[in-house]
Amino acid sequence: MEKTNKKPKNILKLDETVVNRIAAGEIIQRPANALKEMLENSLDAGSTSIQVTVKDGGLKLLKIQDNGSGINKEDFAIVCERFTTSKLQKFEDLNAIGTFGFRGEALASISHVAHLTIITKTVEMQCAYKSSYHNGKLVGASKPCAGTQGTQIVVEDLFYNVPTRRNALKSPSDEHNRIIEVITRFAVHNASVGFSLKKLNDNGSDVRTSPNSTQEDNIRILYGHAVAKDLIKLNVEDPVLKVKVNGLISNVDYAGAKFTMLLFINHRLVDSTPLKRALDSVYATYLAKGKHPFVYLSIEIAPNCVDVNVHPTKHEVHFLNEDAIIHKIQSTADILLKNASTSRSFAIQTVIPPSNFLNKPESRVTNSNATKVYDKQLVRTDSKDQKIDKFLDKSTTASESMMSSLDQSSFINQTSVEASYEPSISVNQRIEAERSEVPDKVRTIPREPEKNNSTISHGVTENITERRNFELTSLSQLREAVKNNTDQVLRDTFKDSIFVGCVSEKHCLIQHGTRLYIFCLERVAEEFFYQRFLEEFGNCGVICLSDPPPLYNLALMAMDQEDNEWRPEDGPKDYLGKQVAELLGCKSEMLNDYFSIQIEGNRHLAGIPLVLVGYIPDLTQLPSFVLRLASDVEWNVEKDCFDTVCRVMAKFYRKPNDHEVLNVGSDKDWKWTVEHVLYPAIKASLLPPKSWISDGTILQIADLPDLYKVFERC
Repeated sequence: MEKTNKKPKNILKLDETVVNRIAAGEIIQRPANALKEMLENSLDAGSTSIQVTVKDGGLKLLKIQDNGSGINKEDFAIVCERFTTSKLQKFEDLNAIGTFGFRGEALASISHVAHLTIITKTVEMQCAYKSSYHNGKLVGASKPCAGTQGTQIVVEDLFYNVPTRRNALKSPSDEHNRIIEVITRFAVHNASVGFSLKKLNDNGSDVRTSPNSTQEDNIRILYGHAVAKDLIKLNVEDPVLKVKVNGLISNVDYAGAKFTMLLFINHRLVDSTPLKRALDSVYATYLAKGKHPFVYLSIEIAPNCVDVNVHPTKHEVHFLNEDAIIHKIQSTADILLKNASTSRSFAIQTVIPPSNFLNKPESRVTNSNATKVYDKQLVRTDSKDQKIDKFLDKSTTASESMMSSLDQSSFINQTSVEASYEPSISVNQRIEAERSEVPDKVRTIPREPEKNNSTISHGVTENITERRNFELTSLSQLREAVKNNTDQVLRDTFKDSIFVGCVSEKHCLIQHGTRLYIFCLERVAEEFFYQRFLEEFGNCGVICLSDPPPLYNLALMAMDQEDNEWRPEDGPKDYLGKQVAELLGCKSEMLNDYFSIQIEGNRHLAGIPLVLVGYIPDLTQLPSFVLRLASDVEWNVEKDCFDTVCRVMAKFYRKPNDHEVLNVGSDKDWKWTVEHVLYPAIKASLLPPKSWISDGTILQIADLPDLYKVFERC
């Protein structure tokens, strides 16, 4: 080997700025890492509300604001220096660490690779203070400013002085998705804290959760109902191993395209490859190849059994008895899945019949020259033959099927009728007596006719009215949009269908040809009423409310209901109730003329639209309807106003009153109303949107020829 005469280079001590910048690159690898560190600081400060604002995926701006304890004024000078922390004093404290942070490097690292500003206020401070930092040092003096209790950290131009790191990152949209993933995971685990994430100058929120919710609620909000409905609880506790595990794992009915695992050890967001592999091997027995579960686990281990000082980012931890704890979790999950697998649900592919599909033979063989009709092609053509209620409810009486012999077309499009209705459920059953302003009776009357000829028959007054026509461009555009978005195959399916029965309050069965379909009643009814309100614009009748309730009281009732997300930061309920009453009172003339929503001068709700004769919406939802009418309507643009009012009314009307009265003294339940009033109208005029083909609103669940193939093999 040839020798070299090259002189060795001298070893030099790196400049402190270079050292700090290299160290910062280990901790702050991308905007999502910076957010994770700041979220942990906010949680350590006891925050109950954390708001995050970003621009360009956090590269241009990353702002986090909390309502925690804040930072003491005497700590402003050193808060961004390396190895300064309030959470650790000596090395032995790591054996009982109870906070997320302890290294004192997060803010220091951020200040070395970005422009950092902190605005903070404690309980003792009379005002907030604003401080700017560069390379871990305070720039100038802290300045007093306006601010609420807590801390606001603003990170601008992340990696402005590390171009190689900035160029190595993916697109801003990818970085934004990573930020969503981080805050979503924290929001699920810290359900008692309210989180929000939005882009700068964007009115909408990408993530929003309420304080004091539950893990199940936040999973439903952030990951969707498809995940939340298939979760089962996992609990493990072993005093010997000093471990306690609580979590939610998907059952055998859920099958995701990727493994989603939210793992928190002592409330710290971490990764564990061995645990993930162990659980994946369990699910491989129950799920199809290429399908994966959803897992959320919170593991609590004695602090002296966990080593959190493994990596600067703190995304890894080591703990004692790791193999035994993983095996315990794995075996518990296996038992839960085995028990759940005794009853499984299988997804059905949405298949809509071709537009030219029509198979309604009248007999087995029409004549000698005709093609023979086989048993598998025979379908029911008379809806009176048999209904699903015969199998689901043995107590069904003959009187409930009497209406099937009546001519439904006589009242599907009728809009003028006068009769008395008495709902069986009181709207104010949840509210104390002094706030009881909800009517116990309603009465339906037609719109005041321009030409009126009245005839009386069987106690019902029928008024022949002349329809009003409105030459409004915005209304025409909304109607045209509905027509352009119609799927003709679905339209034919509903038009030529036979109603089989109500499976539940949310789902109904219909038959088209030899195929059986199930559809979501709420979605279909909501879309139907939306279209109905557009078509009957300015021509609806009125359902009059006896003893009209004050709008103010209805608004207060709505804010007390769990479905309406009132939060303290929205303002006092009393003030909001007055605002609702004042706004709707100002719009009363328009609401009455166009939508038959009658509001008396003293701001009492006197009437709601009669859009389908024989149909009264669920009056227990009247308070929510009033609140949504005030908060969800865009009043400033005519087209948007008409659209949102119709949407709010459709949401209110989609569920019928539990006991409907079509004729005086004749009670009918909601199933009767759906079958004999609502569905005939849907069948006659609904224009189904194209999105229903893929979003599961209507699904084919059986086909007679396919069933015959199955039975032939048996």
